[in-house]
Amino acid sequence: MDRLVREPMPLVIVYRDDHLIAIHKPAGLLVHRSSIDRHETRFAMQLLRDQIGQPVYPVHRLDKPTSGVLLFALNPEVARLLGALFVSAAVAKTYLAVVRGVPPRSGIIDSPLREERNRYDDQRTALEKAPQSAVTRFQTRATVELPFAVGPYPTSRYALVEVQPQTGRRHQIRRHFKHLCHPLIGDTKYGEGRHNRFFRDHFGCQRLLLAAVELQLNHPVNGMPLVITSPLEENFRELVTALGWDGAVASPCRDGVAASERCLDNRRDFSIL
Repeated sequence: MDRLVREPMPLVIVYRDDHLIAIHKPAGLLVHRSSIDRHETRFAMQLLRDQIGQPVYPVHRLDKPTSGVLLFALNPEVARLLGALFVSAAVAKTYLAVVRGVPPRSGIIDSPLREERNRYDDQRTALEKAPQSAVTRFQTRATVELPFAVGPYPTSRYALVEVQPQTGRRHQIRRHFKHLCHPLIGDTKYGEGRHNRFFRDHFGCQRLLLAAVELQLNHPVNGMPLVITSPLEENFRELVTALGWDGAVASPCRDGVAASERCLDNRRDFSIL
Protein backbone atom coordinates (compact mmCIF):
# COMPACT_ATOMS: atom_id res chain seq x y z
CA MET A 1 0.00 0.00 0.00
CA ASP A 2 1.33 3.43 -0.88
CA ARG A 3 2.28 5.52 2.10
CA LEU A 4 -0.19 8.31 2.73
CA VAL A 5 1.26 11.81 2.52
CA ARG A 6 -0.30 14.00 5.17
CA GLU A 7 -0.97 17.57 4.14
CA PRO A 8 -0.10 20.14 6.80
CA MET A 9 -3.07 21.52 8.70
CA PRO A 10 -4.03 25.03 7.52
CA LEU A 11 -2.83 27.82 9.77
CA VAL A 12 -5.61 29.47 11.75
CA ILE A 13 -6.13 33.06 10.54
CA VAL A 14 -7.30 35.27 13.41
CA TYR A 15 -7.38 38.59 11.49
CA ARG A 16 -7.18 39.72 7.87
CA ASP A 17 -7.79 42.84 5.84
CA ASP A 18 -6.32 44.26 2.62
CA HIS A 19 -3.05 45.19 4.35
CA LEU A 20 -2.47 42.82 7.27
CA ILE A 21 -2.93 39.20 8.21
CA ALA A 22 -2.47 37.56 11.60
CA ILE A 23 -2.35 33.88 12.40
CA HIS A 24 -2.23 31.65 15.44
CA LYS A 25 1.30 30.24 15.33
CA PRO A 26 1.41 26.76 16.84
CA ALA A 27 4.11 25.95 19.37
CA GLY A 28 7.08 24.29 17.67
CA LEU A 29 6.78 26.16 14.37
CA LEU A 30 9.50 28.60 13.28
CA VAL A 31 8.46 31.97 11.86
CA HIS A 32 11.01 31.68 9.03
CA ARG A 33 14.24 29.89 8.17
CA SER A 34 16.92 30.07 10.83
CA SER A 35 20.58 29.11 11.03
CA ILE A 36 19.89 27.71 14.51
CA ASP A 37 17.33 25.12 13.32
CA ARG A 38 18.76 24.15 9.96
CA HIS A 39 16.95 20.79 9.98
CA GLU A 40 13.49 22.41 10.00
CA THR A 41 11.55 22.36 6.73
CA ARG A 42 8.24 24.01 7.74
CA PHE A 43 7.95 27.71 8.51
CA ALA A 44 4.98 29.94 9.27
CA MET A 45 5.93 32.45 6.60
CA GLN A 46 6.06 29.91 3.77
CA LEU A 47 3.03 27.96 4.96
CA LEU A 48 0.91 31.11 5.10
CA ARG A 49 2.16 32.30 1.72
CA ASP A 50 1.16 29.00 0.14
CA GLN A 51 -2.16 28.93 2.00
CA ILE A 52 -3.37 32.36 0.83
CA GLY A 53 -1.53 32.42 -2.50
CA GLN A 54 0.40 35.65 -2.05
CA PRO A 55 3.61 36.88 -0.40
CA VAL A 56 3.60 37.79 3.29
CA TYR A 57 6.14 39.90 5.16
CA PRO A 58 7.07 39.19 8.81
CA VAL A 59 7.20 42.24 11.07
CA HIS A 60 7.99 40.65 14.46
CA ARG A 61 8.92 37.26 15.84
CA LEU A 62 7.81 34.60 18.26
CA ASP A 63 10.20 32.01 19.64
CA LYS A 64 9.78 28.55 18.13
CA PRO A 65 8.26 27.02 21.33
CA THR A 66 5.88 29.98 21.87
CA SER A 67 2.36 29.87 20.44
CA GLY A 68 -0.04 32.69 19.66
CA VAL A 69 -0.65 35.83 17.60
CA LEU A 70 1.81 36.35 14.75
CA LEU A 71 1.30 39.35 12.47
CA PHE A 72 2.38 39.74 8.84
CA ALA A 73 2.10 42.56 6.32
CA LEU A 74 0.71 41.90 2.86
CA ASN A 75 3.00 44.32 1.04
CA PRO A 76 6.46 45.84 1.62
CA GLU A 77 5.21 49.35 2.41
CA VAL A 78 2.90 48.15 5.17
CA ALA A 79 5.74 45.96 6.44
CA ARG A 80 7.88 49.08 6.76
CA LEU A 81 5.12 50.93 8.64
CA LEU A 82 4.46 48.00 10.97
CA GLY A 83 8.15 47.49 11.60
CA ALA A 84 8.41 51.11 12.72
CA LEU A 85 5.51 50.59 15.15
CA PHE A 86 7.20 47.59 16.74
CA VAL A 87 10.58 49.36 16.96
CA SER A 88 9.01 52.40 18.63
CA ALA A 89 7.15 50.21 21.16
CA ALA A 90 3.80 51.39 19.78
CA VAL A 91 2.46 47.83 19.77
CA ALA A 92 1.19 46.47 23.10
CA LYS A 93 1.92 42.74 23.40
CA THR A 94 0.24 40.51 25.98
CA TYR A 95 1.27 36.97 26.86
CA LEU A 96 0.11 34.29 29.27
CA ALA A 97 2.65 32.08 31.01
CA VAL A 98 2.78 29.44 33.73
CA VAL A 99 5.66 29.87 36.16
CA ARG A 100 7.10 28.03 39.11
CA GLY A 101 6.24 29.53 42.50
CA VAL A 102 3.99 32.48 43.30
CA PRO A 103 5.17 35.92 42.13
CA PRO A 104 3.78 39.12 43.68
CA ARG A 105 0.40 40.33 42.48
CA SER A 106 2.01 42.65 39.92
CA GLY A 107 5.37 44.12 39.18
CA ILE A 108 7.91 45.54 36.78
CA ILE A 109 11.09 43.67 35.97
CA ASP A 110 13.66 46.27 34.91
CA SER A 111 16.81 44.28 34.23
CA PRO A 112 19.07 44.95 31.21
CA LEU A 113 19.87 41.94 29.05
CA ARG A 114 23.01 41.24 27.09
CA GLU A 115 22.41 40.24 23.49
CA GLU A 116 22.35 36.48 23.12
CA ARG A 117 24.16 34.90 20.23
CA ASN A 118 23.84 31.46 18.72
CA ARG A 119 26.69 29.04 18.10
CA TYR A 120 27.26 30.43 14.61
CA ASP A 121 27.89 33.98 15.85
CA ASP A 122 31.08 35.59 17.11
CA GLN A 123 30.85 35.00 20.87
CA ARG A 124 33.61 37.46 21.69
CA THR A 125 31.80 40.27 19.88
CA ALA A 126 28.60 39.46 21.79
CA LEU A 127 30.36 39.68 25.16
CA GLU A 128 31.84 43.06 24.24
CA LYS A 129 28.40 44.60 23.70
CA ALA A 130 26.82 46.43 26.63
CA PRO A 131 23.55 45.04 28.05
CA GLN A 132 20.42 46.54 26.53
CA SER A 133 17.51 48.03 28.44
CA ALA A 134 14.78 45.43 29.05
CA VAL A 135 11.51 46.03 30.90
CA THR A 136 8.68 43.57 31.53
CA ARG A 137 5.39 44.24 33.33
CA PHE A 138 3.35 41.40 34.77
CA GLN A 139 0.22 40.60 36.77
CA THR A 140 -0.36 37.32 38.59
CA ARG A 141 -3.80 36.05 37.61
CA ALA A 142 -4.10 32.79 39.52
CA THR A 143 -2.11 30.37 41.66
CA VAL A 144 -2.26 26.74 42.69
CA GLU A 145 -0.59 24.61 45.35
CA LEU A 146 -0.29 20.95 44.42
CA PRO A 147 0.25 18.12 46.93
CA PHE A 148 3.36 16.87 45.18
CA ALA A 149 6.95 17.22 46.36
CA VAL A 150 8.90 18.32 43.30
CA GLY A 151 11.62 19.97 45.39
CA PRO A 152 12.50 19.98 49.11
CA TYR A 153 8.96 20.97 50.17
CA PRO A 154 5.92 18.66 50.49
CA THR A 155 3.88 20.76 48.05
CA SER A 156 4.59 22.67 44.85
CA ARG A 157 3.20 26.08 43.87
CA TYR A 158 2.65 27.50 40.40
CA ALA A 159 1.11 30.65 38.96
CA LEU A 160 -0.57 31.89 35.81
CA VAL A 161 0.82 35.30 34.88
CA GLU A 162 -0.15 37.90 32.32
CA VAL A 163 2.94 39.52 30.83
CA GLN A 164 3.45 42.72 28.85
CA PRO A 165 7.03 43.14 27.59
CA GLN A 166 7.82 46.83 27.14
CA THR A 167 10.93 46.07 25.09
CA GLY A 168 11.66 43.31 22.61
CA ARG A 169 14.89 41.58 23.61
CA ARG A 170 15.59 38.01 22.60
CA HIS A 171 13.95 35.54 25.03
CA GLN A 172 13.09 38.54 27.25
CA ILE A 173 10.13 37.04 29.12
CA ARG A 174 11.88 33.73 29.71
CA ARG A 175 15.11 35.37 30.90
CA HIS A 176 13.35 37.91 33.10
CA PHE A 177 11.29 35.31 34.94
CA LYS A 178 14.42 33.25 35.47
CA HIS A 179 15.95 36.41 36.99
CA LEU A 180 12.87 36.65 39.19
CA CYS A 181 13.43 33.03 40.34
CA HIS A 182 10.05 32.08 38.83
CA PRO A 183 11.10 30.30 35.61
CA LEU A 184 8.54 29.33 33.00
CA ILE A 185 7.29 25.77 32.99
CA GLY A 186 8.44 23.81 29.95
CA ASP A 187 11.43 26.09 29.33
CA THR A 188 14.30 23.74 28.52
CA LYS A 189 16.81 26.60 28.25
CA TYR A 190 16.04 28.81 31.27
CA GLY A 191 13.69 26.66 33.35
CA GLU A 192 14.10 23.85 35.86
CA GLY A 193 14.13 20.28 34.62
CA ARG A 194 12.42 18.74 37.65
CA HIS A 195 9.37 21.01 37.31
CA ASN A 196 9.27 20.49 33.55
CA ARG A 197 9.32 16.73 34.12
CA PHE A 198 6.56 17.00 36.72
CA PHE A 199 4.25 18.74 34.24
CA ARG A 200 5.17 16.26 31.53
CA ASP A 201 4.55 13.21 33.72
CA HIS A 202 1.39 14.41 35.51
CA PHE A 203 -0.29 16.58 32.85
CA GLY A 204 1.20 15.29 29.60
CA CYS A 205 2.57 18.79 28.98
CA GLN A 206 5.66 18.76 26.77
CA ARG A 207 5.73 22.39 25.64
CA LEU A 208 6.82 25.81 26.81
CA LEU A 209 3.86 27.33 28.67
CA LEU A 210 4.07 30.74 27.02
CA ALA A 211 1.44 32.08 24.62
CA ALA A 212 1.06 35.42 22.84
CA VAL A 213 -2.63 36.12 23.33
CA GLU A 214 -3.08 39.74 22.19
CA LEU A 215 -1.64 42.56 20.09
CA GLN A 216 -2.93 46.14 20.36
CA LEU A 217 -1.89 48.79 17.85
CA ASN A 218 -3.14 51.55 15.62
CA HIS A 219 -3.70 50.27 12.11
CA PRO A 220 -0.70 51.39 10.01
CA VAL A 221 -2.91 52.47 7.08
CA ASN A 222 -6.12 53.92 8.53
CA GLY A 223 -4.92 54.73 12.05
CA MET A 224 -7.86 53.01 13.74
CA PRO A 225 -7.29 51.10 17.00
CA LEU A 226 -6.84 47.41 16.35
CA VAL A 227 -6.91 44.54 18.85
CA ILE A 228 -5.95 41.07 17.60
CA THR A 229 -6.39 38.09 19.90
CA SER A 230 -5.64 34.40 19.69
CA PRO A 231 -7.03 31.61 21.87
CA LEU A 232 -4.79 29.28 23.82
CA GLU A 233 -3.78 26.07 22.09
CA GLU A 234 -5.71 22.99 23.17
CA ASN A 235 -2.87 21.52 25.25
CA PHE A 236 -2.34 24.82 27.08
CA ARG A 237 -6.08 25.27 27.60
CA GLU A 238 -6.48 21.74 28.96
CA LEU A 239 -3.76 22.43 31.51
CA VAL A 240 -5.47 25.68 32.56
CA THR A 241 -8.68 23.73 33.10
CA ALA A 242 -6.92 20.97 35.04
CA LEU A 243 -5.46 23.57 37.41
CA GLY A 244 -8.83 25.32 37.89
CA TRP A 245 -7.82 28.53 36.16
CA ASP A 246 -10.54 28.87 33.52
CA GLY A 247 -12.01 31.96 35.19
CA ALA A 248 -8.65 33.71 35.24
CA VAL A 249 -8.17 33.20 31.51
CA ALA A 250 -11.71 34.32 30.68
CA SER A 251 -11.45 37.49 32.79
CA PRO A 252 -8.00 39.08 32.57
CA CYS A 253 -6.53 41.49 35.09
CA ARG A 254 -5.97 44.98 33.74
CA ASP A 255 -3.68 47.57 35.33
CA GLY A 256 -3.25 45.41 38.39
CA VAL A 257 -6.99 45.39 39.15
CA ALA A 258 -8.68 42.02 39.59
CA ALA A 259 -11.38 41.39 37.00
CA SER A 260 -12.34 38.02 38.44
CA GLU A 261 -12.20 36.30 41.80
CA ARG A 262 -9.28 34.21 40.57
CA CYS A 263 -7.08 37.29 40.18
CA LEU A 264 -5.05 37.78 43.32
CA ASP A 265 -5.88 40.58 45.75
CA ASN A 266 -3.51 39.80 48.62
CA ARG A 267 -0.13 40.63 47.13
CA ARG A 268 1.54 43.99 46.91
CA ASP A 269 2.89 45.66 43.77
CA PHE A 270 6.65 45.93 43.50
CA SER A 271 9.54 46.57 41.14
CA ILE A 272 12.73 44.60 40.61
CA LEU A 273 15.73 46.68 39.68
